Amino acid sequence: MAERELQLDHETFSCCICLDLLKDPVTIPCGHSYCMSCVNTHWNGEVGKQSYSCPQCRQNFTWRPVLMKNTLLAALVEELSRCALPAAPVAHCSAAHGDVSCDLCSVRKVKAVKSCLQCLVSYCKEHLQPHYDVAALKKHRLVEPTDLQDNVCSLHDEVMKMFCRTDQLCICYLCSVDGHKGHDTVLAVTKRHEMQRELEDSIQKIRQRIQEKQEQVDLLQSQTDDAIRCGNKAVGETDRVFTQIARLMERTRTEVKKHIRAQQEAEERRVKELQDKLQQEITELKRRYNNLERLSHTEDHSGFILTFPSLSKLSEESDFSASETRSFLFLDVVTSAVAELRDKLLDPSALDQAWLTLPEVTSRAELLSYAHSVTLDPNTAHTLLSLSAEDVIVRHMSSQQEHPEHPDRFTDFAQVLTKEALTGRCYLEVKGRCEDYFSVVVASKDIRREGPFDECSFGNNTMSWALDCYSDGYVFWHNKVSTTFTATPSKKIGIFVDYIAGIVSFYSVTQEVALIHTVQTTFTQPLLAGICGHLL
Repeated sequence: MAERELQLDHETFSCCICLDLLKDPVTIPCGHSYCMSCVNTHWNGEVGKQSYSCPQCRQNFTWRPVLMKNTLLAALVEELSRCALPAAPVAHCSAAHGDVSCDLCSVRKVKAVKSCLQCLVSYCKEHLQPHYDVAALKKHRLVEPTDLQDNVCSLHDEVMKMFCRTDQLCICYLCSVDGHKGHDTVLAVTKRHEMQRELEDSIQKIRQRIQEKQEQVDLLQSQTDDAIRCGNKAVGETDRVFTQIARLMERTRTEVKKHIRAQQEAEERRVKELQDKLQQEITELKRRYNNLERLSHTEDHSGFILTFPSLSKLSEESDFSASETRSFLFLDVVTSAVAELRDKLLDPSALDQAWLTLPEVTSRAELLSYAHSVTLDPNTAHTLLSLSAEDVIVRHMSSQQEHPEHPDRFTDFAQVLTKEALTGRCYLEVKGRCEDYFSVVVASKDIRREGPFDECSFGNNTMSWALDCYSDGYVFWHNKVSTTFTATPSKKIGIFVDYIAGIVSFYSVTQEVALIHTVQTTFTQPLLAGICGHLL
């Protein structure tokens, strides 16, 4: 019973606006008592009306009552506070570290649910209710809980509703006519709209970067598949060699296979690490994207302006190009080791046939078993070249095409490369439409796109192998050295690549195939197919 009476006393001396014990209690003419700050805040919201009302009984007063502290009531409240009576129960959780707390709660700080940009006060659910009930307070602008002091001018104690473009600062109206007089100033909401467009651009850039990173992840997965496939092929080729050797070499064969597998796994681990790194970047970009997305919906203009610059700055991209596809050089090591054994135990020509030499092709069907589908990369096409919608046909135009700038684009020669790399053993066919001339190419992915003739032009450097096709024959070019072949011309040319063996072969294709020329070298960079128009 005593506890109930104490609780009743606590409620009796509580302000019906803030629901806490009265602070600097005042009694207005109708007899109701409030905290002085609470009733002042309430009446400040009614400025402009012809009367002031009691928040509890709604009695109207023509003139704003003069508030005087009720000393007797203040003494009773102070005595009640010293008794450490329990506060009225609160239905909502207390504000945790980092939460915005209700500015009106005194006994127990409750987590705020809204902040008022007019009152410059954050409210819990109970203390916010007058903003939903009182007509004047309904006009106030409520936002998600935030530290409102960041929105208040430290010089004039006014809400910063303007932005100075000259000094790049949020300012209040008094600042605009004082310290920032003559500066380029706009309303904060206007600056917000400008930055909103920047935010949308940032979101779009992040989306694009996420897409690019995902494409890089997919490319790395393709490299993993190539590593597995090349490793499996290396094991098969090694089996063919060691089948010709006596059983005493069985243990050596097993060790070589283990070595290949170990190198293959190492390559897989390398690619997996790159995938994980890119995935982390994607996760971070998505997090930043979500933060920007939430920021785009906030109604707190000043908070938006203060927060956006830190969120809009994108971290530096990792240099993916430095870790792109690398050749599986460990296969060359295996080849060398087997070759040494071959020299000691077998006729050298036997292992040449089993390991490095292209199997004798007797039909087009055999080559087509290695068929590799490719498309042309529009980002590499010279501005005099036009690609079809499917990126499988290229035409040499008489006028410049409106291609966007791109670092992979050839600028001095009418050349274009494929998107897909030539890995393992692969075969493709190119059909020329020009009656007099067209050129098919195998080139390193890193061939220069802009610069001197001997660095960019297909066939005139160490990074490309070109076959020029004329009406009366063919000319093969590599590193500015040409070899002429007189033969019946064909509009369709077949290209065969054995990346591991370092072989490039060109065939004329009719109903069957005829070998035009073969070269053997060592590849250290990813290979692409290409087509060249007339030199500029």
